[in-house]
Amino acid sequence: MKKILFIMLMIATTIFAQDNYSIDTSYTIKSTYNKLIKKYPFITVAQSQSNIAVTEIKEVIYQKHKDRALHLDAFFFNKQKNNPAVIMIHGGGWRSGNKNQLQDMAREIALKGYSCFAIEYRLSLEAKYPEGIYDVKNAIKFIKDNAIKFNVDPNKIAVLGCSSGGQMAALIGTTNEILDFEDKSFKSKSSSKVQAIIDVDGVLAFKHPESSEADMASFWLGGTYAEKPENWSSASALSHTNKVSPPILFINSSFPRFHAGRDDMIAILNQYKIYSEVKTMENSPHSFWFFQPWFTETIVYTTQFLDKIFK
Repeated sequence: MKKILFIMLMIATTIFAQDNYSIDTSYTIKSTYNKLIKKYPFITVAQSQSNIAVTEIKEVIYQKHKDRALHLDAFFFNKQKNNPAVIMIHGGGWRSGNKNQLQDMAREIALKGYSCFAIEYRLSLEAKYPEGIYDVKNAIKFIKDNAIKFNVDPNKIAVLGCSSGGQMAALIGTTNEILDFEDKSFKSKSSSKVQAIIDVDGVLAFKHPESSEADMASFWLGGTYAEKPENWSSASALSHTNKVSPPILFINSSFPRFHAGRDDMIAILNQYKIYSEVKTMENSPHSFWFFQPWFTETIVYTTQFLDKIFK
């Protein structure tokens, strides 16, 4: 009986110890599909195929924290030497998800003439804000340092994120070279500056009339708004939007709470004549990018925007 209870407990929990840190495996493409299929019976999981024009190099270590290695997966168009790069940040409420969830998207974007990188970063069970931001910025520096290896033009870098990854992408882009958001211990000859942002259904402001961020955000940010108001503000891309912010594409579901602060941000960008686009997937769920028919549409909107900015 005790053995059965132990097995049931292991199945019920989504938290597993691994080395000296824990991971939450609750946010997966499969679990999301099972959650959505009743309401959206027409959806299928998007899949891509390997292509000889795209070189794939997986599990590249870009940084180590003591014994903890952080990896990225590279997918780059090999028919030209200086591709614009797309840094890709997975979602999962800052707590779950993994870089593998963006591999299909990376392959498809790379095939259009880009170098794409799905990034592993430390999640909230392992490290609180702003450590995950540091990780992605360090990955950007690593990619620039190794630009020749990955066919990257280091002056043409976009950051793309989905859900919580979209929030991170917008924050990374709007804090270009702000020292408070740089890991000073990471040695690199390059900067973490990016030239474009693609925010796929990620909030722009944590404390906002449209926002409903609660436990997940509080856990990552080190406390509730009442406890850590400075983190809730500094982690919001809206707080940093100004005359030097990069162009941005917003790809959104039909749920306003996942783009809280977007319209306020666009108003600031418009003041400074900074280019922005909004694409809304009508009648779509959150996490639409995993599934057809929205996956292909997401790739089209993304590559059209990147072509406009970089080509």
